[in-house]
Amino acid sequence: MRVALVTLSVLLAAAPLAANWPQWRGPSGLGVSGESALPTTWSARENVAWSAPLGGLGSSSPIIWGDQVFVTSQAGRARLKAGSHPMLARDDAALVARERPIGGQREEAGPDADRIALIVESFNRADGRRLWEFRIDAQGPFPDLHEKHNLATPTPVTDGERLFVWFGTGQLAALDMRGGVVWTKHLGQEHSPFDVNWGHGSSPILYKDLLILLCDHQSASSLVALEARTGQLRWKADRGKARASYSTPLIVPGPNGDELVVNSSERIDAYDPASGKLLWHAEAPVQTPIPSPVFHDGVIYMTRGYRNSPYLALRPGGRGDVAASHILWRAPGGGSYVSSLVHYDGLLYLTNDVGVLTCADARTGERVWQMRLDGVFFASPVAADGKIYFVSQTGETIVVKAGREAAILSRNDLGERLVASPAISGGQILLRSDARLFAVGTRGARGSSGS
Repeated sequence: MRVALVTLSVLLAAAPLAANWPQWRGPSGLGVSGESALPTTWSARENVAWSAPLGGLGSSSPIIWGDQVFVTSQAGRARLKAGSHPMLARDDAALVARERPIGGQREEAGPDADRIALIVESFNRADGRRLWEFRIDAQGPFPDLHEKHNLATPTPVTDGERLFVWFGTGQLAALDMRGGVVWTKHLGQEHSPFDVNWGHGSSPILYKDLLILLCDHQSASSLVALEARTGQLRWKADRGKARASYSTPLIVPGPNGDELVVNSSERIDAYDPASGKLLWHAEAPVQTPIPSPVFHDGVIYMTRGYRNSPYLALRPGGRGDVAASHILWRAPGGGSYVSSLVHYDGLLYLTNDVGVLTCADARTGERVWQMRLDGVFFASPVAADGKIYFVSQTGETIVVKAGREAAILSRNDLGERLVASPAISGGQILLRSDARLFAVGTRGARGSSGS
């Protein structure tokens, strides 16, 4: 009986959980999956199991739990920031011509700009049927947005019992898995306006019984932890004013307990996720911190963001300013502006503003190889099955062979604008364009799981 119970527990653990992708960048928040037999080639007409139209536009990533895929959108036009909006590839005229606003063209908001619906949709993972939809009216104050995204930028997170969705106004909802409301809040009204330049981008994360949200904005900056079950405030860490961060925090195990690592304009900070107490900090200010950290084998890796960003490796576990004691190595430039890096089999993979892909040794930071991918990269890469998947805003997913020799396996064009990071589930790659959801791979594929 003992053997039977152990076998059953292993099967139960492997089967449903292997297909879950419950938050931005997957189960660990690192963008790595243990699945195999993943697709390498596809197009708009080939090797797509299904695609489904969305109720609105957005740049949040899909998440998966069991047989459901969840994604958020915005219906209606939100207010854009006045003036010109910088292009990521502004130094490359050919790539600038291929960058487009969300929805394909810039639409200035009219007199009904505040009549906006924030949408959550659930789709059947096997065939793309829409299972349910939840809508709420967007309520101000409204931020002035960049033309490349909207209020549906944060990616949802789920614990399998509740689905937590967050929007660029600060509106937050906990839903059950059938779309019923458990609780709602409006952090933009209850705490401070969401007035970060170009609009909010950070996604929520779960830690034990807490939902943690990074709110680094002009009027006030803070970390907020709510009880996931009730939405009640557990703790709030004041981070001052005029900070900016579009990055999603990451929980890492430190030598003295778990740590919550935040990439922000002022510096890198680490907090006790149970209490909100500041533990350590490092690095100098940067203008636009968007990438999130990753973690492997006791080391935090991250690119700070903005043009010619530095990237670095550091150890958790410090106290106070750890710049002189815990940084293992630091590359002064060549890091990602928007997309986060990925660690896979001892190597780091990261793309700069105009698609120069760098592969670096994770132990030393030294460059292993470098090549040009010819794309504009907002989405963060994912790794699995000996491959790294890079999604370009121009519509291509470029599949690169993992390893110490540079090799592109395929370039796959869906003919859609892609800025959301991919999800991996059951042998398929889930890709979200502005207004459509794609499952790439064999219909009904389940894949195989790894650790």
